[in-house]
Amino acid sequence: MRKIFLFLAFGITYLAQAQEMLSYEEYVIWVRQFHPVAKQADITVEFGEQELLASRGGFDPRLYGNFDSKRFKNTNYYDKREAGLVIPTMAGVELKGLVEYNTGTLLNPELEVPEDGLAALGASVNLGQGLFIDQRRAALRQAQVYIQSTKVERVQILNDLFMESTEAYWSWAADYQNVQILEGGVKLAEERFQMVKESYIQGDFPAIDTVEAYTQVMDRIYRLQSAQIQFFKSTQFLNTFLWDENNDPIDLLESVYPENVLDPTIFDYNKESMREYIFRHPQLLLTDYDIESLQIDRRYKSNMLLPVLKVNYNFLVEKLDEFQLSPFLENNYKLGMYFSMPLFLRGERGDLGLTKAKINFKTYERDLKLLRLTTKLESEIYNFETVEKQLGVFTNNVNGLQKLLRGEMTRFEIGESSLFLVNAREVSLISAQTTLNELAAKRKSAYAKMLNAAGLGFED
Repeated sequence: MRKIFLFLAFGITYLAQAQEMLSYEEYVIWVRQFHPVAKQADITVEFGEQELLASRGGFDPRLYGNFDSKRFKNTNYYDKREAGLVIPTMAGVELKGLVEYNTGTLLNPELEVPEDGLAALGASVNLGQGLFIDQRRAALRQAQVYIQSTKVERVQILNDLFMESTEAYWSWAADYQNVQILEGGVKLAEERFQMVKESYIQGDFPAIDTVEAYTQVMDRIYRLQSAQIQFFKSTQFLNTFLWDENNDPIDLLESVYPENVLDPTIFDYNKESMREYIFRHPQLLLTDYDIESLQIDRRYKSNMLLPVLKVNYNFLVEKLDEFQLSPFLENNYKLGMYFSMPLFLRGERGDLGLTKAKINFKTYERDLKLLRLTTKLESEIYNFETVEKQLGVFTNNVNGLQKLLRGEMTRFEIGESSLFLVNAREVSLISAQTTLNELAAKRKSAYAKMLNAAGLGFED
């Protein structure tokens, strides 16, 4: 079930019963803390952390054991047992330690070991493929890049949420102010209608003036009802950004109202600083991380052009404490070498060429993305500056209409004007005031869009 709205301020939760203002700052904090999209953004970082953990698993030491036995017609053909530990390293060398215990009347001679078994300690080294980079090291480095990209993706998601929630708040604030203005207009029209009706009864005004006053009441009630519908819609839309700590959606109480959309706002960033931020835009950084990951893949694919040359060496001793006495490359050792190389390398060259093509594709994509982001930012800067100028012009217009209305009222009181002209002045002023509210909301939303275009939003 949807719940009534609770305020959270200074760690204290309380029920909003009387008229309470939901400030823009409180609203933004609430959205950042509890909105599901904000929580999803935080979870994206966990994706990177888990991917990095999984890639590090490629370097986990591995215990292994083998047992193979055959008995037939009361004959112990063989009994082979082996257990060991393999430790991969970041240097591309695998360290190994194992113990063998083999017996049997028909045991392969090369598998014969002393009665107490045989211990070995050695290493496997890649001198061709895997010397500088292999699949495990490439996966780890790509996971390290991926965890950085998830942090940037989180910022991008939060920036979009900031812009959308900010636009919703100021639209709600403008609609609220319009309702207040139109309610005042209806009240004035009703008072004037009563005054005109009483004057008509006393014989001061003709009957047609009462009709004029009455139609103004009906017209303003209609406009008020339209504004109330719009305010209801914007309130419902604003509610979609409000959730509680239990992940349940909540509704605003009717007694909750917004900041005055005409109140001055301090903007933290100017257009020059935003133009600098564009080069650190999350969308641009995400492309950079894609290219970096592909560069790691390119180095790995380049390494695959080398032949496979793997060397294995093991010290052999009967007792573990004899390792320090074992001379290198003398009697007690096992040495092996493996070599392999395709004659045409078509698969390897194709994989490398494909990766290079992907890098070129992403590089061109980045250049185009930077141009588009820069163009969008300039467009939003121009839009913000234009709306700011419009707001200044319309503020002067409203001030002028207020003066005209006061002058017309003075003329009406001394009998030099008509009710029709007073109503006309009043309608013009009310219309201008609602437009002014919408421009003020548009200006504040334009600033949020400008921030988003620059790659900014919530400040964590």
